[in-house]
Amino acid sequence: MDIDIDKINQEISEIEIKLKDSNFFRTKEYPLIAKKQVELLKLLELLKKAENIKSQIKSSEKILSDKENIDLHDLAQQELISLNQELENTTQEIHNIMIPSDPNDIKNVICEIRPAAGGNESSIFTGELFKMYSRWAENHNYKVEILSENINEIGGFKEIIFAINGDSVYGRLKYEAGVHRVQRIPSTESQGRIHTSTVTVAILPEAEEKDVEINPNDLRIDVYRSSGHGGQSVNTTDSAVRITHIPSGIVVSNQDEKSQIKNKIKALNILRSRLLAIQIEESQKKLSVERIALIGTGDRSEKIRTYNFPQDRITDHRINYTRSNIVQFLNGSIDDMLDKLHDADIKLSANEKK
Repeated sequence: MDIDIDKINQEISEIEIKLKDSNFFRTKEYPLIAKKQVELLKLLELLKKAENIKSQIKSSEKILSDKENIDLHDLAQQELISLNQELENTTQEIHNIMIPSDPNDIKNVICEIRPAAGGNESSIFTGELFKMYSRWAENHNYKVEILSENINEIGGFKEIIFAINGDSVYGRLKYEAGVHRVQRIPSTESQGRIHTSTVTVAILPEAEEKDVEINPNDLRIDVYRSSGHGGQSVNTTDSAVRITHIPSGIVVSNQDEKSQIKNKIKALNILRSRLLAIQIEESQKKLSVERIALIGTGDRSEKIRTYNFPQDRITDHRINYTRSNIVQFLNGSIDDMLDKLHDADIKLSANEKK
């Protein structure tokens, strides 16, 4: 592995100079640079560890070649096996850290969850997935903000859009996009039959203005009176906003705030993030078939996971990972699944670089 340590040290020095400037912390470049510093320092640490292991391997090999110390051969052989395994693991860590990370991974997330097939049961499960991601966010001290919600008469959701703000949230949740299937007996089912319903989840990196340039001339903005359940008006002013992006045909509506300005800001934020997601989808077409299947294409027909309640089983179909305890999972304990998906992505990415 040909790695220029002097070049790494030079890059770290340049970053340290930037970080000494107090004004730099206010720039949009800061999170990326800070993350890069952590990665480079970790890389140096791993390189030193690898060199130390190689030195120990040479010492063990020297003992094995010494015919006068035969009584130490068994111990040296055992150490050699252990050291070679440790070197292999460390080398893999070095490979992983050198894989260019997705610059969008550090971004906040906008999550859109909608019922698909299954009627009321699908709308109820939409709410359960929202609670699952919210509780996961709370466990990590991330902030959840509802941007738009449409609740039906039974307390389920026709749609819910929310933001999760925190350190590298998109890098953790981006694998959640796709169709989530639930199999269980609904509370309204008198015959005890198992129903299958589906819910679509979209995970968008929250876009900043610098990420996506929107021409005001490409927008059609309509305002109207917001309405509640059953269509009744809940506001006497035209505070609700509908924005149509004419080139893409994307339509975003928001009526959650009493202020038209606040609704417009939220709608533009969602629109910007959807446009960024389209750009990302285009760039992902260059990836391998396996990585596209893992990360997703945004296709609403992509079934990524099944929640089987009668068998207390959750299966992610992309990596064939199955676990139990659905109740715990829906309470936000999903990090084992996210870790497995991230590790699978790292391995596939490493294979692409070979």
